[in-house]
Amino acid sequence: MTATTATTMTPVRTAPVWWLVCRQDLIELWVRGKALLFLIIYCCLLTFSSLLRQWESQLSLIPQAEILGITAQTTVSFALFIGLIIGADTISGERERETLEPLLLTPTSRRQIIFGKFLAALSTWPAALAIAVPYMLAMGHGTYHLGQSIALTAVIGTLLNVGFTAFAMLVSMWSKSNKSSLFVALLAYLLVLIPTLWPGTAQKGDLGYLLQQLNPMQGTSHILEKVIINNRTIQEKMHYGYTTFGLAVLLPLVLIFVAAPRMTIAGGMPRMSLARIRSGRAATLLLAGTIAAALALSSRHPLLAANRTADSVPIQIEVDLDHIVTGTGDRVEFTTKVTNTGTAPSRPFNVSMNIVTIGKGDPVDPEDWSPERSQQIDPLGPGESARQMWAVDTILEGNYMIYMTVVPVPTGPDTTEQTVSSTGIHVTVNPVSRTNPGGVLPVAIGMPLLLLGIAWLIRRRFRPGAAIPNMAP
Repeated sequence: MTATTATTMTPVRTAPVWWLVCRQDLIELWVRGKALLFLIIYCCLLTFSSLLRQWESQLSLIPQAEILGITAQTTVSFALFIGLIIGADTISGERERETLEPLLLTPTSRRQIIFGKFLAALSTWPAALAIAVPYMLAMGHGTYHLGQSIALTAVIGTLLNVGFTAFAMLVSMWSKSNKSSLFVALLAYLLVLIPTLWPGTAQKGDLGYLLQQLNPMQGTSHILEKVIINNRTIQEKMHYGYTTFGLAVLLPLVLIFVAAPRMTIAGGMPRMSLARIRSGRAATLLLAGTIAAALALSSRHPLLAANRTADSVPIQIEVDLDHIVTGTGDRVEFTTKVTNTGTAPSRPFNVSMNIVTIGKGDPVDPEDWSPERSQQIDPLGPGESARQMWAVDTILEGNYMIYMTVVPVPTGPDTTEQTVSSTGIHVTVNPVSRTNPGGVLPVAIGMPLLLLGIAWLIRRRFRPGAAIPNMAP
C-alpha cells in the first residue's frame, strides 16, 4: 500500500469586483482615454489665466487676493466640466462600443460595477487639484489665508465633482445614445454656469439670493469669492453650500442603490409605477412649498422691513486707525464700530467705504481696492454696538483718504435719512517694485511641459498593440 501525502489547498484570494472594474476603467481612461488630454487643456487654461492675471496685477489693476480667488473658481468650474464629460461617457459610451453587455453578463452585482466606474470617473479631480495647487501657491504667495483657500477649494471641488459625476452617470445610464448623454450633461453644465456670469445687480434681492443658494455652482462660487477675496468667514457663508452638500450625498446613493440594480443593456429610464409617480408629484409640491416658504421668510427679514420704525435714532461710528504709510501691493486692515447712542432701537443700516485722492491724481475706483465696500447691519438696540472688519489693498502710489459712512434705511420711497461719517484714514502709498511676484512664470511654463512629458511616457509605455492588463486579478 502506497502512502499518499495529503496536500492542503490554499484558497486564492481575489480582489473585489468593484476594484477590478475601477482598475480597468482607470487604465482605459488614463492610457487609451482622454483624461490626460483634458488635463493638458486644463493646465494650458490655468497657464493663460495666471499669466494674464499676473500682468494685470503688474499694471496695478487687481489685487493679489482676487487673483487667487479667480484661480480657485477656474479650478473648480473646469474640473467640474471634465467630470461631467467623463461621467456622461461612462455607460452610454461603453454601450455604443459594445463593451457593456459582456460586463453586465458577469455573475456579479451591478451595484459593484457602477461603484467601480464611479470611483474611476472621479479620478480626474484629484489630478486637477494637484495641478492647480502650484498655481495657487504662486498666485497667492504672501496673501492671507492661503492654506485655508486651498483647503476650501479642495472641499468644494470634491463635493461638486461627486454630485455632478453621479448625475452625469445617471444620465449616461438612462440615455439610449452617447450623443444624448453628452448633450444633457453639457446642457446641465451651462444651466448652472450661466447664472454665475450674470451682473451683480441680477443676483441681488430675495429671489437672487435664493437662486444662489439653490444653484450649486453659483453658491460655491459665492463662497469662494466671499471667503478668499472679501475675508468673510466660512461659517457666515456656509448656508450657500447646503445644496452642494445635499447633491453630493443624495445623487451617489440614487446612482448606486436605486438606479444601478435597474440598469438595462438597451438604456432608457426604468418604468415607474403609479405610486412612484404620485410620490414624485408629492415631492414636487413639497419642493414648491419649501421655496414659497423660504421666500416668505426672507421677506420678513429685518433688513427688508425698513418702515417698521419711523423715528431717527442717533448713530455713532468709530475707526481704530487714523493714518498709515505703506507700499503698493500691501494690505491695510482696520475695524469700525457702530453704536446706537439713542434710547430706542435703530433701523437696519449700511456701513459703506469710500476712497478719495488727496491733491492731484487720477480718481480712485474703490472696487479695485476693496471688493467688500459695504456691509449690512441688523437693527441695534439702545446702547448696542456692532463691529465690522475691513481690508484695503493699496493698488496705486499717492496720498488717499478713506472714510466710512453709516446710511440708515429710509422708512419709505418719499423719505430720506441723515448719514453719519467717520473720521478719515490718511493712507500714504509709496511705490514698491516687484519682479514676477510669486514666481508664477516658472509654474506657468513648467506645468504644461511636465504634463506633456507624462503623456509622452505613457504613450511610449503603452504603444498601440502593446498588452494592457485586463480585469483578471
